[in-house]
Amino acid sequence: MKALVIGGNGFIGTNLVEGLLADGYQVRVLDRYPSRYREPFAGVEYVVGDLGNHGDVISAVKGIDHVFHLAYTTLPQTSNDDPVYDVRSNIADTVQLLQECRTASVKKVIFISSGGTIYGVPEKTPIPEDHPTEPICSYGISKLAIEKYLNLFHHLWGLEYVVARLSNPYGEQQNPNSKQGAVGVFLGNIQQGKPITIWGDGSVVRDYIYIGDVTRALIACAKYQPGPKDHRVFNIGEGKGCSLNQLIDALKQVVDKPVEVVYTPARAVDVPSNVLDISRAKKCLNWAPEMELKEGLSRSWKWISSLSLV
Repeated sequence: MKALVIGGNGFIGTNLVEGLLADGYQVRVLDRYPSRYREPFAGVEYVVGDLGNHGDVISAVKGIDHVFHLAYTTLPQTSNDDPVYDVRSNIADTVQLLQECRTASVKKVIFISSGGTIYGVPEKTPIPEDHPTEPICSYGISKLAIEKYLNLFHHLWGLEYVVARLSNPYGEQQNPNSKQGAVGVFLGNIQQGKPITIWGDGSVVRDYIYIGDVTRALIACAKYQPGPKDHRVFNIGEGKGCSLNQLIDALKQVVDKPVEVVYTPARAVDVPSNVLDISRAKKCLNWAPEMELKEGLSRSWKWISSLSLV
């Protein structure tokens, strides 16, 4: 089985490539940039290219069975600044990708959607997949639109797909200098002796999932064989809530440096609570998260401590 990982040199992609290789896949990576934190994997075909380049996409999908679409050009907190760019660079380019997957007879597309933004302000938690989808940022709207296009291509042309609505992943290879990923950013600041900035009073609740559990879930999505009426959209998270203040307390237990916290005004893009109901994934994918938060944070800190962050 041969897999294409679009965005395979990023945080999730690097871990996924490692998991796919361990599972016996042949792997091709399409990415604009090399991995920041590790050398290329032996045996992987690396292609420097862009999802927005038609020729790159045509070449990348040839001979591929499973396409993992991880690449995205925007972030939840900044997507509202330029929603036109979000639409052009994510929705339009992904539809082009789906057309080429159809032409190349790709067996399945696995799309990384957003369990954190798709639903908007939740009516209840944990949030099931059939919860109303009312995103309050362009990022969530574009993710939802791509889900709909996946369903359209399946309905019209039989292109198989699975959507993984991911919560908040963390772990090794997460960029500590990024604008996204609370755990990685917080640990990076601690490592560099900088304060942690909290938007709001720290009561915002999120669902944090270790990257190893994410990798297993994505591979399970690839192997999943749905029938005509079976589910194709799955929440992938820990299924447990953790406030930012609780996260800070947990970090203090695993790091060996002082932790300074600065509180700033809340952002309109942040919903008060987001915890995913993962019962569907447990049942259909035969998957469940295994890593406890404290152990996952300890592993993340050990990895970030090994970096030279200047």
